[in-house]
Amino acid sequence: MDKKDKKEKKSKSSSPCKDTVRTFLHLFSPSLNALPHNPRPSLFLQFEPLRVDVKTTTTAVLLLSSPEEDIVVIACEAIFQFAGEDGNKVHLMELGVLQPLSRLIAHSNELIRRNAFMVLGTMASNSAVANALQQIDIIPTIIDKLSLDDLVIQEYGALCLSYLSLAPACKVQIFDNKGLSALIKLLASTEPDIQKNSLETIYNLVQSSQFCPSVLELGGIPFILELLHSDYVVIQHLALNILQKVTADKESYGAMRKEQGLEKLLDIIKNTDFNDLHVEALQVLVNCMSDSDNFLLIENEGGLTILFELALPPKLSEPGKHEMPLVKSSNNEVQSGAVECLSRAAQNANNHKILHDIEMEDILVELLSGSSDCVNMFVCQAMAGMSSFLSSKERFREIGGLSALIHLLSSGHALVRGEAIQALANLTSDHHQNSMTIYEEGGQKPLVQCLHDSCPRTVANAAAILYRIAGQEAVRSDLLSLGAIRALVEPLKSTDPQVVVHAALCICELASEADARTQLQSAGGLEPLVSLLRSTNMEVLRTACMAISVCAKDEPVSVEMCKFGALEMLNEINQADTSRSKFSEFAFNSLLQSSLSLKYGLTDHLASTDLITDGFYDAGKLYFGQKVLTLVELSMEPVNEHLPVIVVNSAIEVYIHAKSAQGGQQTERYWKLMNDVALRFLVKEVKESISLLNGEQERYVALARRVSKVMGGAIEKEDLHTFGWLLHISLLKVKLQCNVLPIGLISKGFYCHRALLFKYLADCIGLSCTLVRGDYNRAWNEVLLHDGDRSGNQASSQPSRYIVDLMHQPGTFFKSHTPAAFRYHGTIEHRSF
Repeated sequence: MDKKDKKEKKSKSSSPCKDTVRTFLHLFSPSLNALPHNPRPSLFLQFEPLRVDVKTTTTAVLLLSSPEEDIVVIACEAIFQFAGEDGNKVHLMELGVLQPLSRLIAHSNELIRRNAFMVLGTMASNSAVANALQQIDIIPTIIDKLSLDDLVIQEYGALCLSYLSLAPACKVQIFDNKGLSALIKLLASTEPDIQKNSLETIYNLVQSSQFCPSVLELGGIPFILELLHSDYVVIQHLALNILQKVTADKESYGAMRKEQGLEKLLDIIKNTDFNDLHVEALQVLVNCMSDSDNFLLIENEGGLTILFELALPPKLSEPGKHEMPLVKSSNNEVQSGAVECLSRAAQNANNHKILHDIEMEDILVELLSGSSDCVNMFVCQAMAGMSSFLSSKERFREIGGLSALIHLLSSGHALVRGEAIQALANLTSDHHQNSMTIYEEGGQKPLVQCLHDSCPRTVANAAAILYRIAGQEAVRSDLLSLGAIRALVEPLKSTDPQVVVHAALCICELASEADARTQLQSAGGLEPLVSLLRSTNMEVLRTACMAISVCAKDEPVSVEMCKFGALEMLNEINQADTSRSKFSEFAFNSLLQSSLSLKYGLTDHLASTDLITDGFYDAGKLYFGQKVLTLVELSMEPVNEHLPVIVVNSAIEVYIHAKSAQGGQQTERYWKLMNDVALRFLVKEVKESISLLNGEQERYVALARRVSKVMGGAIEKEDLHTFGWLLHISLLKVKLQCNVLPIGLISKGFYCHRALLFKYLADCIGLSCTLVRGDYNRAWNEVLLHDGDRSGNQASSQPSRYIVDLMHQPGTFFKSHTPAAFRYHGTIEHRSF
């Protein structure tokens, strides 16, 4: 074996495949000589040895079971030479050669053991043979014999294990039988073949991370590091590959420093004679760079300078001349490895100050221009790591690092895009100036495109950055024109929590614009947004509530979210202590406040601060889980036997959009229906007369009497059954052929109609009152009055609640929670009084 290729032993030299195994065996036969004429018995005589040609492999395999050791030795040698061809290995296996060989490796005869090991080691290279060896439990015996002071057995035993160790089950068996310890001891052998075979077995073992710590515990690192000085490249490669696996465990760092492992790696990287080892050496160094102690040692040894020279291409010092570095970057793999080392060092915050002082940021940004995709990816990772250091974060902006990263967002390589946007996300986190630089450099367009990326992390980071730059109205307008809202709809359906959280936060910012809310509704984004309320992830739930609260500024949007079950889900969330939060409560109230019609239907109550405006409608009592219909949808339903929907609208222009959106005859009829001329004149009259009265109580009384008058006047309790309001309402429905009635057309109004009209008119002239729905079509208004207001005496400091009579004695006040008040709104039970 020369210094570049494995040396072959004489005993391992291959011979051509033979059809016949020919060997001469000395056989001894118990034959007798002819008896003499003398009748006396004679002595037994021994025959001379016989020479026999063995012409089949079958016979040779049978001879392995001979009790004569010389025969077994010769049979093994013949089989060894025959097994040189791969096809012959399978043939021998089918003849059953493995069973006798498995016994012979434990034979007392040294030569038989040696030859048996040679045959097994040679045959194990065939996968079928290796599988068969697993079935006969040969590994414990092989490991036991490795301790013998026999170089051939050690070489071929380790060779056999190197093939068997490719199977997961065999790895465990080798480890359980202390094979790793035996193999590590063999690394100290002076024979390169033993070293190589042992390293190959160890390398196969450490492909399973569970065995890596054991290499350290058994003292393997010093032996492996020593083999880096081997004269054979194959041994050096194997040693480096094993170290790459072992140093993935942080526990190995101490041993690497103690044995000067880092210095040995740097010596290899500096030496141009070892160019073919640079990639593997750098990969080992990558594992060690994140540790602060390792980093300082490497920095003190000049390692950072070496890495910079490997990472940066040669520069022109003068026209036509190249500045020659100490170490020349010969290929992309070496350059990528060097940059990966720097990237790994940048992940440790303890290293940032040193890296910043040596202007690491400038080097990284320079590498982004014209480097390979692999280098760009590691540079982005390094920039992302350095971004936690404020000085580095600002330096990247100053030298154009953000612009370079934005350019990479259009890369055709998904991994490069992902790392670039991760770096941008880190650089813009908690840094407004960097965020605005993204917008100034035109980063919004590629960021919106990244929302369509197939990688969840890329989408989440894109949404996070867009959220940070969307704080200004001009930026939001630009993002909306680029289709940001439509692009966010699909991320809302993601199963990745971070994608959903950042998409919802981005919608929170963008939806402050009315146009964004309209776009979200038309793009079908409200349903997936509402569906997030089913999430058990509290962060997802919180951001969904925030987005719903912002979107609830528009009544049409709120109504549609309610159609998707937003109110029901929020109500359930608020009833559970584990999920209720100020965000869920605010979202629930925002939905109700944005649609007072819905709030009144669900809660039967409007506070004095809930001001009824044009477009309010009373569709009767609503229940959670009930399908919510808009006013347009209600007006399109066929006339039915149910009580009508009462709508308040004194302004024609409110429903022009409804006409244009629907089109056709039905929409035209609906628009005319909403043109409540009677109500418009009534509002004008109230504003010109009642609002000018001085005393607040006087205005309440006057308004109550005016409402009573337009709704059919005062009715005695005994005459309620003759009032005929139901017939009046039914006739209006038939006349208009619609279930929706303008309140101004009602001339015979019951409690519910009068209370609604009173609330609307009071809100129009600035009088404070509530609207409360009771049972049996009852409703009433509560107002706050000082007791002195009613008696004419000095007012008390604290006002009291009173119910206004609109039905029997209009303008009369009943103090709340008194028998008179209960009688007015139809409550029979008032035993507490």
